Amino acid sequence: MEGARFVRVLLRRPDLRTPFPARFAARLQGRTVRRLDRRAKYLLAILSSDETLVMHLGMSGSFRVERGRERTEDGPHDHVVFHMSSGFRITFTDPRRFGFMDLLTPRQLTEHPAVSRLGPEPLSSAFDAVALARACRGKKTSLKAALLDQRVVAGLGNIYVSEALYLARLSPLRLASTIATASGASRPAAVRLAAAIKQVLDQAIARSATAYRRGDRFRVYDRAGERCRRANCRGTIAQRTQSGRTTFYCPTCQR
Repeated sequence: MEGARFVRVLLRRPDLRTPFPARFAARLQGRTVRRLDRRAKYLLAILSSDETLVMHLGMSGSFRVERGRERTEDGPHDHVVFHMSSGFRITFTDPRRFGFMDLLTPRQLTEHPAVSRLGPEPLSSAFDAVALARACRGKKTSLKAALLDQRVVAGLGNIYVSEALYLARLSPLRLASTIATASGASRPAAVRLAAAIKQVLDQAIARSATAYRRGDRFRVYDRAGERCRRANCRGTIAQRTQSGRTTFYCPTCQR
């Protein structure tokens, strides 16, 4: 999409999670994608019109990119089709329709509640033990809940929060405030956790998308009842629900 122009935009339904904005296809057609960006789980296409196409995959969304004879037959869940000047046909597929697309002006993007309140990107230089401790200072929620709060750190999901806490040897049940001093300085736990978050995400990105559901990818997630994989730990992986989300952890080595 980057550097290409929208030749034709086809909408096969009036909405996804929410209705498409007014004149969505007309506002895209003829515009060029200046660059692609990402903020947390939001995909951002900055357009020559100065508007930004904001896209979110939801739980089941994906893009299929084809060119020329590669084109496959359209399916019942192919809801949006972008025909680009580069010759590529980009199809958004979403069986559960939890994804969404919107068109925002620069001011609307800055003020958008889903984007404006996001914390630092976990793989950026802005995120480290100092930033994490400062965000968790005085929090009375669990450490697991704090990490899922997009205002603390952007883009972390349930699976990789569990994985990072395990790698850092920190219990998801402990108070978030325990990784910071009263003044907001970082404790050793914050240093371990910030490093674990970066390591887990780097490893996840390095693996192929096709391996996402393979159980051998995870140290603790979805392993309830199994022996802890950490050397010299005789614990058993436990499962419980926190704030409506499933947590997996080792009660023996995660403190």
